[in-house]
Amino acid sequence: VFDLGCGDGRIVVTAAKKYGCKGVGIDIDPDRIKDSLATMRKAEITKDLVDIRQGDALNVKDLEKASVIMLYMLPEFMEKLEPQIKKRLKPGTRIVAHDYPFPNMDPDQTVEFEVGGARPKYLYMWTIREPKKK
Repeated sequence: VFDLGCGDGRIVVTAAKKYGCKGVGIDIDPDRIKDSLATMRKAEITKDLVDIRQGDALNVKDLEKASVIMLYMLPEFMEKLEPQIKKRLKPGTRIVAHDYPFPNMDPDQTVEFEVGGARPKYLYMWTIREPKKK
């Protein structure tokens, strides 16, 4: 599970703790990296299961290793990431984006949910498909 813009790391830590999967969290903000490492310590998750990296989520060297990608990024980021998603990910890779979809990829599923506040929230989900044969 890769979480681009991982914030406090709760998604990759939960995935590792609850399901035993490996996680990679990437955030550009050094304070969020500290938060993620604290989340790992609190949950007693080691670096064997979760790798927290400070860096640009648009330049992830091993993104193609992901089987699941989580995103909560603004539309500008989604637009910049979309070409990489189309080119680098293997078929079967699943993507879940909170609130903002890719501009040119129709989601396989959209879920609307309420968490309080002025507006509803959305999850957009895709599964990368085999390229169409010519």
